[in-house]
Amino acid sequence: MAMSCTGALVPFAPPSSKVRKNASVSCFSSQLSTPPLPNEQENDSNVNINSSNNNFSYSRASPSERWPHLQLQLAETYPLSQTPFSATAPQLTHVDKEAELSLESSNSETLGVNDETQEKLGRVSKTRVKKMTKLALKRAKDWRERVKFLTDRILGLEHDQFVADVLDDRKVQMTPTDFCFVVKYVGQENWQRALEVYEWLNLRHWYSPNARMLATILAVLGRANQEALAIEIFTRAEPAVGNTVQVYNAMMGVYARNGRFQKVQELLDLMRERGCEPDLVSFNTLINARLKAGAMLPDLAIELLNEVRRSGLRPDIITYNTLISACSRESNLEEAMKVFEDMDSHNCQPDLWTYNAMISVYGRCGMAYKAEQLFRDLESKGFFPDAVTFNSLLYAFAREGNVDKVKQISEEMVEMGLGRDEMTYNTIIHMYGKQGQHNLALRLYSDMKLSGRNPDVVTYTVLIDSLGKANKIKEASNVMSEMLDSGVKPTVRTYSALICGYAKAGMAVEAEEAFDCMQRSGIRPDFLAYSVMLDILLRCNEITKALVLYREMVRDGFKPDHTLYQVMLQALRKENKVEDIKKVVSDMKELCGMNPQAISSFLVKGECYDLAAQMLRLGISNGDELDEENLLSILSSYSSSGRYKEACELLQFLKKHAEGYNQLISEALVVMLCETCQLDAALKEYSNARGSGLFSRSTTMYESLIRHCEENELLTEASQIFTDMRFYGVEPSEHIFKSMVTVYCKMGFPETAHCLINHAELKGILPENSFIYVDVIEVYGKVKMWQKAESVVGNVRQRYKNVDRKIWNALIHAYAASGCYERARAVFNTMIRDGPSPTVDSINGLLEALIVDGRLTELYVVIQELQDMGFKISKSSILLMLDAFAKAGNLFEVTKIYSGMKAAGYFPTMHLYRIMIRLFCKGKRVRDVEAMVSEMEEAGFKPDLSIWNSMLKLYSGIEDYKRTAQIYQQIKEAGLEPDEDTYNTLIVMYCRDRRPEEGLSLMYEMRKVGLEPTLDTYKSLISAFGKQQLLEQAEELFNELHSKGYKLDRSFYHTMMKIFRNSRNHAKAESLLSMMKEAGVEPTIATMHLLMVSYGSSGQPQEAEKVLTNLKETGLNLTTLPYSSVIDAYLKNGDYNVGIQKLMEMKKEGLEVDHRIWTCFIRAASLSQNSSEALILLNALLDAGFDLPIRLMTEKSELLFPELESCLEKLEPVEDDAAFNFVNALEDLLWAFELRATASWVFQLAVKKSIYRHDVFRVAEKDWGADFRKLSAGSALVALTLWLDHMQDAALQGYPQSPKSVVLITGTAEYNMVSLNSTLKACLWEMGSPFLPCKTRSGLLVAKAHSLRMWLKDSSFCFDLELKDALALPELNSMQLIEGCFIRRGLVPAFKDITERLGLVWPKKFARLALLSDEKRDKAIQADIEGSKEKLEKLKTKVGNKKRRMIKKLRKRKFVRRPLLDPN
Repeated sequence: MAMSCTGALVPFAPPSSKVRKNASVSCFSSQLSTPPLPNEQENDSNVNINSSNNNFSYSRASPSERWPHLQLQLAETYPLSQTPFSATAPQLTHVDKEAELSLESSNSETLGVNDETQEKLGRVSKTRVKKMTKLALKRAKDWRERVKFLTDRILGLEHDQFVADVLDDRKVQMTPTDFCFVVKYVGQENWQRALEVYEWLNLRHWYSPNARMLATILAVLGRANQEALAIEIFTRAEPAVGNTVQVYNAMMGVYARNGRFQKVQELLDLMRERGCEPDLVSFNTLINARLKAGAMLPDLAIELLNEVRRSGLRPDIITYNTLISACSRESNLEEAMKVFEDMDSHNCQPDLWTYNAMISVYGRCGMAYKAEQLFRDLESKGFFPDAVTFNSLLYAFAREGNVDKVKQISEEMVEMGLGRDEMTYNTIIHMYGKQGQHNLALRLYSDMKLSGRNPDVVTYTVLIDSLGKANKIKEASNVMSEMLDSGVKPTVRTYSALICGYAKAGMAVEAEEAFDCMQRSGIRPDFLAYSVMLDILLRCNEITKALVLYREMVRDGFKPDHTLYQVMLQALRKENKVEDIKKVVSDMKELCGMNPQAISSFLVKGECYDLAAQMLRLGISNGDELDEENLLSILSSYSSSGRYKEACELLQFLKKHAEGYNQLISEALVVMLCETCQLDAALKEYSNARGSGLFSRSTTMYESLIRHCEENELLTEASQIFTDMRFYGVEPSEHIFKSMVTVYCKMGFPETAHCLINHAELKGILPENSFIYVDVIEVYGKVKMWQKAESVVGNVRQRYKNVDRKIWNALIHAYAASGCYERARAVFNTMIRDGPSPTVDSINGLLEALIVDGRLTELYVVIQELQDMGFKISKSSILLMLDAFAKAGNLFEVTKIYSGMKAAGYFPTMHLYRIMIRLFCKGKRVRDVEAMVSEMEEAGFKPDLSIWNSMLKLYSGIEDYKRTAQIYQQIKEAGLEPDEDTYNTLIVMYCRDRRPEEGLSLMYEMRKVGLEPTLDTYKSLISAFGKQQLLEQAEELFNELHSKGYKLDRSFYHTMMKIFRNSRNHAKAESLLSMMKEAGVEPTIATMHLLMVSYGSSGQPQEAEKVLTNLKETGLNLTTLPYSSVIDAYLKNGDYNVGIQKLMEMKKEGLEVDHRIWTCFIRAASLSQNSSEALILLNALLDAGFDLPIRLMTEKSELLFPELESCLEKLEPVEDDAAFNFVNALEDLLWAFELRATASWVFQLAVKKSIYRHDVFRVAEKDWGADFRKLSAGSALVALTLWLDHMQDAALQGYPQSPKSVVLITGTAEYNMVSLNSTLKACLWEMGSPFLPCKTRSGLLVAKAHSLRMWLKDSSFCFDLELKDALALPELNSMQLIEGCFIRRGLVPAFKDITERLGLVWPKKFARLALLSDEKRDKAIQADIEGSKEKLEKLKTKVGNKKRRMIKKLRKRKFVRRPLLDPN
C-alpha cells in the first residue's frame, strides 16, 4: 500500500529555556498534527527514565567548560552526568538549573547547611571568610571524600546486590548533610538506587528524614519523572518534617515538570493555609508550571510578574529567564520583548542566560540577523558567549537554511575553543535533512562519531525522519540498527519517524513490525504512532486489526483527529460494518463532544449518507442552528452519488423544520446543482428564486454559478448573473472578479475585462501579482488591438515594481498576432536588458510575428541571431517553423527542418508526424508518406484518424482505390470510429472509381451512426450516377436533397442538367429551370448554355436556338458562349450550312469571333467525312477573320509557327481553358488529315507554353510512364507516338533504365464524347503492343518492361515511329469515331468484327486477326469460338469425373462408432 508520509518531524525547536523530548511527526496520509499532549510524559516514564520532559543536563553548563579560555577553576567534584539527549532542539537549560540552585540554596539557608554544601550547590558562601583554616580545609576535603567513596560504592553495585550491604558496612562516618549529597549524586545516575538509600535510612531510623533530605529525594524523583512515587513519599513524610517551604517547593517542582499547574496552585494555597509563606522560589516554580501547562496568552508574562510583586516579593533573574525562555519555546517575540523591557525598568540586570534566551527567541521567530546582532553585542555588555549561545545562534541560521552562516558560526565556535558538541552536530544534521541533502547529513553523522561525540537519540531521530521523508527507507532502517547497536534507546518519536517512513514507502508490513517492536520494548505509543498505524491498517483494509488498535488508542486517552475519523468511516462503510460505524459515531459524540451536525458532516465524507441524514435531522429537531457549509457538503455528497431523491427529501424536511432558512436552502440547492454539473437546473432554480427575492448578499451562490458557467462555456449566462449580482448590490469577491475577467476575455471583450480590472483595483481586492492582466493582453492581441495591449503593460509597469515574464510574453504574442515583428523584437530586447530573461515562449512569439507577416525567409536569420546570443532553440520553436512552412506548402523546407530536428536529437511528436504526413499527402508523395508512417509506428506512435483520413485522400486522389480500401480496413482494425471526413472521402473515392452504388451504401451506413454527408459528397454521388447513366438514382438523390430543404447552389442544378443532357432528356433539363427559380437560384448564361448543349447533344439544335432567342429577348449582354452552343449543336448534327449561317448572324450582331467559335469549327472539321467538308468549315472561319487553321491545312507549316505561337500566347490568359481546348481541337484535325508532323510540332509547342504538362510522358532513369488524361484523341495519339519513339531509343541504347513495369494512365473520362481509354487501346492493340489493362484500377494500361523493350526493338509496327505529313491532303478523313472510339478508318470493319464476336482479346491476338483478310479472319474467329466451347466441355467432364470419384471413395469407407466417453 502506497502511503504518502510527508510529516514534519521537528526534532529541533529553537533554543529555549527548557529542553523537551517532544518530536512532532505528522503523516500526510492521515493529515495528523502532534501538539504536545498532557499525558505524554506519563507514557514514556513507564519504561524510560530519559523520557520526554526530562531535563537535559548539559555538560557545557559549568563555567570552566563554557569559558575554557578564562581558565576558571570552580570546585565541582561530581559533575552532573549527561542524560541522553532527547530534546527537540539545542535548548537552554539554565532556567531549571537555576531553579534547582535557588531551591537548594534556600534549603541550605534555612537548615543551616555548611559552607561546603553551599559551594557544592554552585554558590559561593557569603558567610565564609576569605581564608580557610587548616582544619576547615581538612574537613572540606573529608566530606567530599566521604560522599565520593559512598557514592562510587553504591553505583558500582550489581543488579542483584543491595544498597543495605554498603550502608550497613559503615566504613565511613556520615553526617545527615553527607547523606543528602549521596542521595543527590546517586540519583543523578540511578534514581532507583537513590530511592533505595532514602528508604534504607528511614527503615534504620538512623537519621529521621529532615526537610533537606525530603527535598533532595523529591528533586531526584522529579527529574526521573516519577511523579507517583514523589507524591507517595511527600504524603508519607509531610507530617514528620513540618510545614517547610523547601519541601513544598520541591514537590511543586515535581508537578511543574509535567506542567500540572493546577496541582502547583493547590500546593501554594495549602502552604498559605498552614502558615508557610511562599518565597520567590515558590513563585518561580508556579510560573514555570503555568508556562508548561498551556499556550502563552497575550500579556500573561506581565500578569505573572505582577502577581509575584503583589505577594511582596521582587522577581529575580530566574523569574525573568523563566518567562523569556517560555516565550522562546512558543516563538512569542512580542511577549519576550515585554518581559525584557520590564526587567530593564525594574533594574534587574540580565545575565548570560537572559541573552541566550533572547537569541533563542529571535532565532525561533525567523530573525536570525537580529539574533546575530545581539550575539555580537555580548562582549560590550560584559559577557562572553558560551556553547549555549553559539548553538542558539547556529540554530537560528540553520532554521533558515543559511549554510554559509552555519559554517561560519561553527568555525567561530571552534576558534573560541568550544568545539562542536552534540547539539551543534544535531542542529546541522537537521538543517541538511530539511534541505534534502541527506548525503551531507550522513557524512556529518560519521564525522560526529569520529570526533568522539556520541550520537544521541535526537541525532538518530533526525536522521531517520529526514531519510524516511525522502523515501530512503533502507538508509533510515540502517540508522535505526546503528542506534540500537550503539546502546541508545529509541524513544516514541524515533519509532514514530520510522513508522511514518515505512508508511510513505508503502511498506505496511514493516511499519506494523516497527510498531509491534516499540510496544514490545515497553514504549507506549503516542498519538502520532497510533494515528499512523491506524491509517495504515485502514488503507490496507485490515479492519479487524484497525478496530482493535483504535480501542487501545482510546483506552490510552488519545482521540483520533477528524481526518482519521473520516478514513475510519470510509473503510467501515466499504466493509458494511454498520454496528462498528455506530460505535465510532458514539465515540465522536462522547469523546470528542461533537454535535449531530458535525458528526453528519463526517458521515457524509465517509459516504455514510443515511446516518448523516439522520444526524442532521436530529440536530435540527434538537433546535440546532443549521450550518451552511455542513448543509452544502451533505447535498453535494448526495448529488455526487446520484441520490437526488434523498437530497430533495432532506431539503423539504429543512424547509419545514428549519424556519427562517428558506433563503439558505434555496442558495444551497443552486450550489448543489452546480456542483453536480446540473447547470441547467441550477440556472432554472436561480431564475425562480430571483423572482421571489430570496437571495441575500452572500457571494457563495453567485461565485458557484459564475464559475460553473465559465467552465461550461456558458459565457452569456455568466455575464447575466454578474449583472444581476451588481444590480442587487452584492460586492464581487476576488474569485468572481477573476472569473469574470476570464469570461469577458473568452467572449472577445477585452475592453470590458480591462474596465473590470480597473474597478477591482479601486476596491483593492485584486491580488498583488499581475497574472490577471495576461488574459486581457492576449485577447487584445487576438482582436488586433495591440495598441491597447501596450497601454495595459504600461499600467502594469507603473503599478508593479517587477513586471512578470508572462506579461512580456503576452505582449510579444499580441504584436505577433498583427505581424509586428519589430515591436515584438523591441520587447524581447527589453527583457534581455532589464529582465526577466526571455523564455521559449518569448522566442516563439518572435517567430510567430514573422510567420504572420509572411516573412518566412527571415526565420533562419532570426534563429541564427538568437543562437549567437546564447539562446537554445527549443523543439516547440522548430515545430512552429515547420508548421508555418507546411501551411505554405513548402515541402523542401519542411523536409529540411524535419531532418535537422532529428539530427539535433529532438524526437518527433504525434503532432509533428501529423503535419508531415498531411503535407506529403497534399504533395502526393506516396513513398514518403508510407515511410513516415512506418517511422512513426517504430517510434511507438499509432496513426490517429486524421492521419488515416489524409492517407485516404492521398490514395483516392491518385486513384489507387485498392490501397484506399486497405487504409479503411486498417482504420477498422485499429478500433477507430470513422468520422465525417472518412466517410466523405470514401464515398468520393467510390464515385471516382465508377462504383456509385457502393458509395450510396456507405452513405446509408454513415447516416446510421449519426453522421451526415456534405453537399459536395452528394454532388459527387449524383455526378457519378450520371456518368454511369444511372439516371434514376441520380434523380432520386437530387429530389431527396430538394425535398429535405437543403440549400443547393447552382452547381447542383448544372450537374443535373449535364446528366439530363447526356441522357438526351431535354424535357427534364428544361424543368430544372423552374426548380431553380422556385429555390431562389437565378439561372445564368452558363445555365442556359448547359440547356442548349443538352438540346444539341440530343439532336435538337432548333430547341437550342429557341433558348438563345429567349436570352436575346431578356436584353442581357451576351457573349459568344450561348452562340457557340447553338453553332456546335448544328455542326454536330451535320447542318454545316446552318452553323455557318449562325456564325454570320453573330457577326452581324456585333460579336467578335473568339476561341469558342474557332474550337467548334475546328472540332467539327476533324470529325467531317472528307476534306472538302473540312475546308468549307475552315473557310467559314477564314471569312470570319481567322485564317490560321486553313493555312495549316494547305500551306507549309514551318512558316506559320511564329503566328501560331503568338495566337497561343493570346489565348493563355483567357479563362475556360481556351488555349487547351483550342490545341486539343487542332491536334484532332491535323491527325485526322494526316498532317502528323505538324501535329507533333503543335504538341511540343503546347508543352513549351505549359498548355500541356511537361511530364505528360517521361523516359527517365527507372521512371518510364505517361499520363494522357484530359488530352483529346488526336493529342493522345501524337503523345503516344512520341513516347514510344523515346522508349525505343532508350531500349536500343540501354539508357535510361526502365522500371519493372511501365504504366500508361488514360483515365476513364470522355472528352467531347470520345473515350481516350478506348482510342489508345485500339491503337496499341492494332500494333500488338504488350500493354494490358490494369486488373485493379480502371483507366490504366500496364506493360512489363522487358516485353515492352523487346516489342519496341523487334515489332514491325515500331520500325518507323517518325511522324510525317502526307504529301497531299487526303480526300477522306483517316480517322473515324465509332462508339466513342477514335480509330483508323481502315481498322473499323475488323474492329467491329473482332469485338462483337470475341469481345476483349489480347493485343497480339487482335493485331494478328486485324491483319488477315475478311475471309481468313472469319474462319479464325469461328475456330477460336469452337475451340473455346470444346475446352469448356472438357473442363465440365473433368470436374464431373472428379466428383464421382470422391463420392465413390466416401462410400467405401467403414463407419466406426466412437465411444462417447473415454474409458481411461
